[in-house]
Amino acid sequence: MTIHRRPALFWSLLGLLMAGLTLHALAAGRYPVPPTRVLAILAAPLFDIVPDWSPTERMVVLVVRLPRVLMAIVTGAGLALCGAALQGVFRNPLVGPQTIGMSAGASLGGVAAILAFGFGPAVTFGAFAGAAGALGAVLAMQPRGRVAPVLTLVLAGIVIGAFCSAVVGFITFIADPETKLPALVFWLLGSLATASWPGLALATTCTVAAGSVVLAMRWRINLLSLGDDEARALGCAPGRDRLILLAAVCVIVAAQVAISGVIGWVGLVVPNLARLLVGADHRRLLPASLLIGASFMLVADTIARDLTAAEIPVGIVTAVVGTPVFALLLHRAAARGRTA
Repeated sequence: MTIHRRPALFWSLLGLLMAGLTLHALAAGRYPVPPTRVLAILAAPLFDIVPDWSPTERMVVLVVRLPRVLMAIVTGAGLALCGAALQGVFRNPLVGPQTIGMSAGASLGGVAAILAFGFGPAVTFGAFAGAAGALGAVLAMQPRGRVAPVLTLVLAGIVIGAFCSAVVGFITFIADPETKLPALVFWLLGSLATASWPGLALATTCTVAAGSVVLAMRWRINLLSLGDDEARALGCAPGRDRLILLAAVCVIVAAQVAISGVIGWVGLVVPNLARLLVGADHRRLLPASLLIGASFMLVADTIARDLTAAEIPVGIVTAVVGTPVFALLLHRAAARGRTA
């Protein structure tokens, strides 16, 4: 299924889906609030509405759920955008932020900061430093004086990611089981439970700024997906453009990991779903991945906080949902001979 004759309807449906899931996420929970009342609470600062809600309902919607729901939107959109861009740059639908080591590097920096300083601003700086360090290590492994083949960069990312994951495991092993270990493990599994307005501001700023760079280069991603020789013949500088895109992805991934820990599978599964709907043209694929990623994360986070009495880390939910979906996509691609 791809969009051909009615693109406006398709994009409108994606937007309405995200809006509907946002409203449901704000209304659903252990303390349910009717959707009409949620809309009234959100509209009250803009319009003269006579309050018919309790102070508790207002606090639940505006203070407890709204920053978390917005964080889910920003996180899902950012990770899906990164995955779609990386899959185009590396010409491989099996590539994602975790594949090339950025997520592992950011998690290593965050874990080291938690161990040394506890939760706080240090985690943000640690995550950014770790992601930048992982990207620098991957680029340092390319042959000097020439642009590395795509496969070399992917393999370098896998190596760096494995090393960072091993160090994270060691830090987890030596962490104090009474004071550090529980919070550290919960953070590593990925959770939006600690979403706050300052964290949302950081994640939104980084995602919008770096995401704008990625979207602005969507035509160049199309060229890079053809191969370096073809891209160069069409006036593209593969090494430079790839570096700019990797730096932008690094900023988005680091901001997400700093706020909510490592959330996997979104950047891997969502772009493949979007590709089935809109095709491989990144002018459509990137916006579609962004919208679908936000919707996917809204669903996953709602399940994470409502499925059981004790909140489930959202990273577990995305893995449980994403694994069979990706397996199905991989099976379909193999049946059509696309994985060769």
